[in-house]
Amino acid sequence: MTYCVAMKLKNGILFGSDTRTNAGVDQVATVSKMHILESKQKKITIVMLSAGNLSLSQLVVERLKQNTKGKDKLKNIFMAKNMHEAVSIVGREIRSIYKDNADHLKNHNVDFNLSLIVGGQIGKEEPRLFNMYSAGNFIEATTETPYFQIGETKYGKPIIDRVLNNHLSEKEAIKCLLVSFDSTIKSNISVGTPIDLFFYKQNSFSSKGKYRVVEGDEYFENIKQSWSDGIRSLFNQLP
Repeated sequence: MTYCVAMKLKNGILFGSDTRTNAGVDQVATVSKMHILESKQKKITIVMLSAGNLSLSQLVVERLKQNTKGKDKLKNIFMAKNMHEAVSIVGREIRSIYKDNADHLKNHNVDFNLSLIVGGQIGKEEPRLFNMYSAGNFIEATTETPYFQIGETKYGKPIIDRVLNNHLSEKEAIKCLLVSFDSTIKSNISVGTPIDLFFYKQNSFSSKGKYRVVEGDEYFENIKQSWSDGIRSLFNQLP
């Protein structure tokens, strides 16, 4: 299992993903689930967070990268005029992979399980954020719902629902996101550090600033302890 979340803020999008992957308690590994496609020349930055079958998500990303070398507008994500077109290209790639692999997976009792969060900016359009499903269809974040989660979502959702709004600063959003991850890690062993963080600043068209929160990170440890102490203190004050 995994946990990924992205928040659309007033001046960009904050992305976060854990890196734990496992096929049983004795086969735990660290794999990045954050993928960035960018072209400074064309002013395109697209970030993808993945959950579900790791082989499928890696295949989607690899095909998208390879297709940037071609001239097919229906496959080359760097030829998209806006984020909606870009996400449509991702959706077509998912459906193509489903056509090639679904029956083979079914024969081995494996579900076609794949979900993506896709966000970024193309040209002068403001940054946009989408949630993609295994069928290749998608929905877009709105003012009322400015975030998406995939993977093990239930433990980290309450803090986001209580705190996140369109006026939240980048630093406040990062604090909220880390509390959300701590809550998830605390309750589910299949989610764990390191955590990949990236804030895409509007009009930067750059992946500079991607940060990995490792086990023992001083700020994350402080967040975890302060949150736990605060919850216990508030609980004790309740009538």
